Amino acid sequence: MKQIYVIEHLEKEVYPWCLMEYNSISKIVGQSNLWFTNIKQNSKAVRELKKYGKVIEKSVKDLDLKNSCVLDPEAKQTLVPKSAKKFKYFIFGGILGDYPPKKRTKKELTKFVKGKERNLGKKQFSTDNAVFVVHEITRGKALNKMEFKNKLIIKINNIESVILPYYYPIVNGKPRISKELLALIKC
Repeated sequence: MKQIYVIEHLEKEVYPWCLMEYNSISKIVGQSNLWFTNIKQNSKAVRELKKYGKVIEKSVKDLDLKNSCVLDPEAKQTLVPKSAKKFKYFIFGGILGDYPPKKRTKKELTKFVKGKERNLGKKQFSTDNAVFVVHEITRGKALNKMEFKNKLIIKINNIESVILPYYYPIVNGKPRISKELLALIKC
């Protein structure tokens, strides 16, 4: 079964960091398997987003998606490979996370969408890394078989640094973060 990854955009606009994450997601799952929902059709981001996936003005809350799974850190059950294969749609909140988390996915998305809900553990991921982890799980890799780094320290210069308080999968020995996002943080 073809699986669709749905990003419900929940920010006020499509910020540059959103485009970077959405581009990263498209590279992970492929343009034909990615939907962006809750996108105002007259926004200037629509043209850019169409390069990465299907753009839908309606909220996922208004789409009756059967066999769907909302990824929510507050969900009681963790996504595992066996159950992941049963879902057609994986729904993610396109949200800039807060630290400590404010549980926005549950408040703004989960309680409105029919379907199952699953977590990826209790740690908070960037949207593109949440998609990466789900994609790995759908391919048969269990969450407890993946390696992660909690919190990244990004050096800006000899004096300043930024701490990113999220969970990052380790790929080829390094935390998975886009070069474009690193450049944005450092500028």
